[in-house]
This record gives sequence, C-alpha cells and structure tokens, in this order.
Amino acid sequence: QVQLVESGGGLVQPGGSLRLSCAASGSIFSVYTMRWYRQAPGKQRELVGFITSAAETNYADSVKGRFTISRDNAQKTVYLQMNSLRPEDTAVYYCNADILPVRGLGTATNYWGQGTQVTVSS
Repeated sequence: QVQLVESGGGLVQPGGSLRLSCAASGSIFSVYTMRWYRQAPGKQRELVGFITSAAETNYADSVKGRFTISRDNAQKTVYLQMNSLRPEDTAVYYCNADILPVRGLGTATNYWGQGTQVTVSS
C-alpha cells in the first residue's frame, strides 16, 4: 500500500514563502526520482521540478531561482521550498515519485499524491 501524501499548502501573500512536503509511506524498498507538478485552474498540469536519488535537481524556467527541491531519504520525503511567490503560482501542487515496493518484481512504479492547494493572494 504505497502512498504519497502532500502537506504544507495554504494561503500566502505575494512575495511570501511556503514549504511543501511529500512523504512516501508503505512497503517501500527504494524511492528514486521525486517530482513536483502543479495545475492551475483551467490549465494543463506542468512539471515544476524534480530531484534524483543522487540529489540532482532540475526546475522549470518559471520557478528557477525562486523554488528549491530537497529530499530526506531517511524519511522518504521530498520538499518544495517556494520563495518570492507570485499570484501565478496559485495551483494544486502534486507530488510524484518512482518507487520500488519491497515485494515488487524489481522495477520501479510511478505514484501520484492527491495534491495540496497553494493560493498566492493579497
């Protein structure tokens, strides 16, 4: 019963900061690349960024320099630190990860969290 659960969303003023967390739980052997997506109302879901098992990161141009992704392997958790937030950052943010279950067949499976709402407004 592998799950990804996001937390930390909420309302923040423009220019403010927010940190999202996504924890993987269940019968997990390994967590590989972890990603953050977001979907604004009426728009297509987009990739915000990702972090590999080696802690290498990559970001969309729209958030580069403002957002940072990190991970805690012991807690099987990925974080999204969001600074200098803008109204256009308002979206539901989704966690995504490649995970090898402890009783799997040796290949990783992609999982999605349920999302957490981030609203940037004054």
